[in-house]
Amino acid sequence: MLDAIHLTLLIGPIVPIPAPRVVIDALKSVTVTTAAGSPSGFQLDFEFPTDSALNTLLLIAAGTNASPATPPLRIMLIVTLNGVLTPLFDGVMNTFDIQAGQNGSAGTITVTGSDLTAVMDMIDFSGLPYPAMPIEGRFAVICAKYAAFGLIPLPVPVLFPDVPIPVDRIPTHQGTDLQYVRKLADDVGYVFYLEPGPVPGTNIAYFGPEIKVGIPQPALNIDMDAHTNIESMSFSFEPTKGVQPIVFIQNQLTRVPIPIPIPNLNPLQPPLGVLSTPLANITMLNDTAKLNPMQAISRGLAEAKKSQDSVTANGELNVLHYGRMLKARGLVGVRGAGFAYDGLYFVESVTSTLSRDSFKQRFTLTRNGLISITPKVPA
Repeated sequence: MLDAIHLTLLIGPIVPIPAPRVVIDALKSVTVTTAAGSPSGFQLDFEFPTDSALNTLLLIAAGTNASPATPPLRIMLIVTLNGVLTPLFDGVMNTFDIQAGQNGSAGTITVTGSDLTAVMDMIDFSGLPYPAMPIEGRFAVICAKYAAFGLIPLPVPVLFPDVPIPVDRIPTHQGTDLQYVRKLADDVGYVFYLEPGPVPGTNIAYFGPEIKVGIPQPALNIDMDAHTNIESMSFSFEPTKGVQPIVFIQNQLTRVPIPIPIPNLNPLQPPLGVLSTPLANITMLNDTAKLNPMQAISRGLAEAKKSQDSVTANGELNVLHYGRMLKARGLVGVRGAGFAYDGLYFVESVTSTLSRDSFKQRFTLTRNGLISITPKVPA
């Protein structure tokens, strides 16, 4: 790796240990993808001769990872950049792809995997009851099963709570833990994801609304001579993306459905552009009539938040030039793109690629309007 960057690779069941020297020597590149709304993933590329001990090591690892009676093989990636240690990824192996060497050339092994949500998707717990327990309480109970993997639950109370009364109904688990948590999140307009850290070996299990406020990351500078810190960036604007959802609540006496339009008002997702996304479409959520009012409103808020980001930016940066790693699910400033596209953006996804001579990141930014709402962004 580069002098200013050091990558630490740990492998093992539940509590991983530093990888042996033969594995480190064969490692050629690492790719990690983090995106809002989807699990994180990784890819490790190894290069090895036919008689390398790496064949035997990975064969044992693959056999151990294949049995449901044994814990999956855990992978941790830690980056030390300019002396600052940052957990980059924490997950488990999924597949091994092997390409044999030919004509005297070395062979390759590609190992892919996903974050620890894969562990939550291994066992079906359907039928497990949760009497008189709110949604965030159910989430905390589910995360307690994975304390050995360092999961730290961070649930946010639901804006419109619906605590079931046991004499009326008792919610039960449906599917695997991952499937059930995602269903709970979709029902109330929340997101669920795992984020490695704050220290290696731990993971924040976030269950709450998509937050688009906070301290922005240092600005991405375009065409600013010596201050330029990215390699490329392109923008797109989709003015017809805005949707006005309408939910229906049924009057219990007359059985007449009452339509309620859901405004795009979310204090955790304030406008990042002066000219916000226009409402070009209307969506009728007819299936909400069978829900209670709190559930129907939550479903409408979930639908409203999907359609507001009409501005998208894609680009690539060199981490050494930028001075730090760009993180997904946070804010970042953009400078030098022009009056319409400068300002703050939400980092939708980041793909980090490390090799022995470079560390680059491809990213996707989104925003819910044109023209910056702030005159300056943090440099």
